[in-house]
Amino acid sequence: MELAIVVPTFNEKENVRPLLDRLRRTLQGVSYEVIFVDDDSPDGTAALIREIARTDPTVRLLHRIGRRGLASACLEGMLSTTASLLAVMDADLQHDETILPEMLARIRTGKYDVAIGSRNLAGGGMGGFAPRRVALSNLGLAVSRLIAGQQLTDPMSGYFLMTRAFFEDVMRSTTGVGFKIMLDLIASSKRPVRFTEVPYEFRQREAGVSKLDLNIAIEYLYLVADKLIGQWLPIRFVLYCLVGAMGVAVHLSILWLLYVELRYRLENALLVAITVALLANYAVNNILTYRERRLRGWAFLTGLIVYALACSVGNLSNYALTKLLVDRGVWWPLAGISGLAVGSVWNFAASSIFTWGTAAKRVG
Repeated sequence: MELAIVVPTFNEKENVRPLLDRLRRTLQGVSYEVIFVDDDSPDGTAALIREIARTDPTVRLLHRIGRRGLASACLEGMLSTTASLLAVMDADLQHDETILPEMLARIRTGKYDVAIGSRNLAGGGMGGFAPRRVALSNLGLAVSRLIAGQQLTDPMSGYFLMTRAFFEDVMRSTTGVGFKIMLDLIASSKRPVRFTEVPYEFRQREAGVSKLDLNIAIEYLYLVADKLIGQWLPIRFVLYCLVGAMGVAVHLSILWLLYVELRYRLENALLVAITVALLANYAVNNILTYRERRLRGWAFLTGLIVYALACSVGNLSNYALTKLLVDRGVWWPLAGISGLAVGSVWNFAASSIFTWGTAAKRVG
């Protein structure tokens, strides 16, 4: 098997057969397989691929339960094959499959690690994208150059072909989050990457729904931050500290409003401030810090109960220390910050283990 094409899917049932037909016409004479990595699509994508794979030996399925994300899906797909060359493309037919032979020919020369489909070279284009979408793409391109370390014309491309040797060289350094797996791989290399770019015109989606949303933007920023500072400081810890800083602001604001302005008793003001900050921290950490273990539906509510219980020791410490310091004449904002600092250490450890750690075991 020379070439494995990894195709991550989520609700792409209508595009599976057309994609396979196009690849079959394009790759005649090439020994290849198509590995669909499906994140448990509710539209029956996995069932269709499984049906096709029973009679088509070039088709394989990895059906993931409880895990989401294009980058991690691509990594799992690439790790599951013995092919010497690895390609990644979308299932939505927006990537032009007809440039695959040219990408393959360039890699076969032995001069390159990666062949990249570029929308920004002469002869390529963004298709019929709305101006706002193009502007966002250009902004992402500018940010990505901070971490790519290469003069790529389209570092945001999700369409590429690479050697297994290059993949094995960088795979343990990847972040594995978000939708920009190629940027992750390139930025993970400890040496200059030998790359070539092939222009193509990005097509409009014909069926299905785009997966772009706020979460993708957050994961992209997570990837950028990880590549910039991850070697010195764990990004999850950085995010937890940022959320904690927001919690400090919420806590002190509520404490000021109730204790200073409305003249509540300190004990009552503290209880309200701690409760509101706890709810805010839980919601934001669930979206941002532990996004790959995110709790939804009933799991979100039960997770809140577990989170509150797990953090109860830290919050009691916060309450006791703050009250003690105020009673001894310490300025109330300084007392509040001191209480938060002590409580936060326990809260981080406890919530990582009992709230989102438990979720990771359920889905992992």
